[in-house]
Amino acid sequence: MHNTGKFAGKTILITGASRGIGKAVALKLAKDGANIVIAAKTAEPHPKLPGTIYTAAEEIKKAGGKALPCIVDVRDEESVEKCVEAAVKEFGGIDILVNNASAISLTGTLDTPMKRYDLMHNINTRGTFLMSQKALPYLKQSKNPHILNMSPPLLMEPQWFAPHVAYTMAKYGMSMCVLGMAEEFRSDGIAVNALWPRTLIWTAAADMLTGGTEEGRKGSRYPAIVADAAYAVLSRNSRESTGNFFIDDEVLKSEGVTNFDQYAIDPKADLFIDFFVPGAEYAANQRKQSKSKTSPKMSEKDLFDKIQQAITPESIKLAGAIYNFTVKSSKGDKTFHIDLKDTGKLGNGPAEKADVHFEMSEEDFIPILTGQISSMNAFVGKKLKIKGDLSKAMKLDTLIKSISKKIVS
Repeated sequence: MHNTGKFAGKTILITGASRGIGKAVALKLAKDGANIVIAAKTAEPHPKLPGTIYTAAEEIKKAGGKALPCIVDVRDEESVEKCVEAAVKEFGGIDILVNNASAISLTGTLDTPMKRYDLMHNINTRGTFLMSQKALPYLKQSKNPHILNMSPPLLMEPQWFAPHVAYTMAKYGMSMCVLGMAEEFRSDGIAVNALWPRTLIWTAAADMLTGGTEEGRKGSRYPAIVADAAYAVLSRNSRESTGNFFIDDEVLKSEGVTNFDQYAIDPKADLFIDFFVPGAEYAANQRKQSKSKTSPKMSEKDLFDKIQQAITPESIKLAGAIYNFTVKSSKGDKTFHIDLKDTGKLGNGPAEKADVHFEMSEEDFIPILTGQISSMNAFVGKKLKIKGDLSKAMKLDTLIKSISKKIVS
């Protein structure tokens, strides 16, 4: 997606723009000569996360834009008001708001502390609502005003709620802002849309969720795909394109983009499908492609022996969890567990204190356990049920991919 220069002199306020997707969007718009307001909390270097509002500002300036770094806590009304006022004072108004700041915890109801629940809802839903509320009076004065929320399509399906209801509610809260505000401000000509990636995007958050494995990285796309899609959405006439829940690659396809390998970290690797994507058909295709490779033919005992041999102290350190498996068949269900928290052993029957529970068909059992099918893609395609900590499920997925060569050899 090539830059057109149409954002030259436009003022874009982006929350969470000190790193990751937010910064990628900022840099894309900065190449046009846009004014970027970096609204984020990171003023001092973080011990584990790269970038601050000041390092991002330097990158934006080098890319060709102007930058205003603002220390902002989107949960705090006074902090948000000061940021909006500073943006208007510095650049004369606000043309676009990108609500990107977000907090995540892929935990079930019993494992979500209320402090974490409040953090997600206060940043994701309340922060989006608050930032939009304070920016709207100035957006009304813009010629082509947009609000773009980095949030998913509103799919009221149990599989998106059961594993992490608190997080889903918080992210869907952002999307509900789109649904409501798009109609509320339609007569003002303000576009309010959502954008979500089809696949995992390799950021500091993805690194954390997948345990920092090479397989997790290879199965992801670069943030540039979201930045390019955001550029396309924000380029559209605000009076004609509002109330949409966009998926990044679908946006780019509509713009004539055909080469998606340019966004893949490893074009040969199977991509991890992101959560909340209406992608059962896509995931099924991924499954079909994977099974057509070299789905190994081995007995259950041979598979267990090979997995046991492949488990290392590094595996236990990476996963730090106990996994239960239920394999469904017409002959009766089978259950077993893998302890990657303490012993590193496989055992028959369910573990009493498992962190994650998987349920799959006998047909999909060996392909998933040998890395031929990504468990996350099987989950999106409704071929696999997951209960428990989804972030730990993702770590097992990337771990299985990394040791699959030992298993199938």
